[in-house]
Amino acid sequence: MSDLTSDDFLDGRLTIAQPRHGYRSGADAVMLAAACPASPGESVLELGCGAGVASLCLGWRVPGAVLTGLERQGDYAELARQNAARNAIPLRVITGDLARMPAELRSESFDHIIANPPFFQGGTAPGDAGRGEARHEETPMAGWIDAALRRLRPGGVVTLIQRADRLDSLILALAGRAGGVTILPIAARTGREAGRVIVAARKGARAPLRLLAPFVMHAESSHLKDGEDLSPAAAAVLREGQPINLW
Repeated sequence: MSDLTSDDFLDGRLTIAQPRHGYRSGADAVMLAAACPASPGESVLELGCGAGVASLCLGWRVPGAVLTGLERQGDYAELARQNAARNAIPLRVITGDLARMPAELRSESFDHIIANPPFFQGGTAPGDAGRGEARHEETPMAGWIDAALRRLRPGGVVTLIQRADRLDSLILALAGRAGGVTILPIAARTGREAGRVIVAARKGARAPLRLLAPFVMHAESSHLKDGEDLSPAAAAVLREGQPINLW
């Protein structure tokens, strides 16, 4: 993979190489990392880690977390390894498909699983194969949840970010297998519908579902001027690497 850009995350605390025309991670990956309640010494597996943005944001915030990424596209997996080395954050990256879990992962369990499953079920995939694989669903949502829960230790937490209109499939896939489901709607502006949700659940828990107040990304009720207008909460997460406390 040769045509790359060098992108700053967490206000320049991380520098990540990404394909100029392929799948590119942005705010969703940073939000996912911020919502994972990992502590130093705990193990985290990211399903579909791409170039490693979410895992590396988490690794920056939680030094000592034991990070593993699974990525089926070999060029993205190698890019994630290079980005980890570039930022001096330990990250083991395994090339493989979650639908056919690599043998080395089938024998492991993790304290946390994070994932940003593909958003789109149908429609025309982008011309770039890497972007198409990352954004258009091949393994159903239930397959992502099953893979996550099989690798999660009892009492461990799975955290996902997804489009709000896919929330029903997430809830159905978690039912009976994970509880304490916590849903954080993410709205672009106050008064707008949520476009994204972060969903977290604990394996084997029986606590009731919780629906949190929306996380609002932008400060103003409408776009008033050019330039960034992040809300204070969004700036703390996207620029300063602060956590999102779901619990």
